[in-house]
Amino acid sequence: MKSYSALVGCLLMTALAADVCAGTITGTVLARGADEAAGAGGGNYQSRRYKFVEKIDYDSLEDFVVYIDQVMPARSGATTQAKMVQKEAAFEPHVLPVAVGTTVRWPNEDDIYHNVFSMSDTKEFDLGMYKKEKEPALVFDRTGRVDVFCSIHSKMHCIVLVVPNQYFAKADAKRKFVIRDVPAGTYKLRAWHERLPSRTLDVVVPETGDVKVDFVLGLGELPKY
Repeated sequence: MKSYSALVGCLLMTALAADVCAGTITGTVLARGADEAAGAGGGNYQSRRYKFVEKIDYDSLEDFVVYIDQVMPARSGATTQAKMVQKEAAFEPHVLPVAVGTTVRWPNEDDIYHNVFSMSDTKEFDLGMYKKEKEPALVFDRTGRVDVFCSIHSKMHCIVLVVPNQYFAKADAKRKFVIRDVPAGTYKLRAWHERLPSRTLDVVVPETGDVKVDFVLGLGELPKY
């Protein structure tokens, strides 16, 4: 039987090896609209009839999420708590990615009532009307997209994106993302946006160092009818 000191040394070496055998996934996510050369974006937009019609600016889209799309062991030290704030009659942030099993709190920082609810298959709920007197919390125990609204204010909408593990990241203003301390191995990496089809790429994460993966999301991923 190993001595206590030998056992501690063995556990320490194992922990150190786990830290060493991990890499970083970096990259960018870009969005591409329909091909205007094919006439999708053409037409008489100079007409008074369409003066206030808004066209999507794909270069300005935000809230891209990139995550490893498979079940993985829990990440050491990762948080299992998150928060979606109601402030100035809006949800902040608009998109909240969380690992499955995360508890999300829903504070209302306004001086008016809100009624937070969702009819999504992933998580159906109704928190009722409340102001600052309480801070409801929900556990998101199934993966998928959860669209959340306020029954009082029609423009209030947010999304809780429940992913399979803690290895995820939101892209920044420059469309760049970083997922750190990923155990070495081969994975399915998915890029997601609420308005575009998601895309999955294979990635091989090294034992040390970075691997770069760039995504382009567009409607070309949808089938044609």
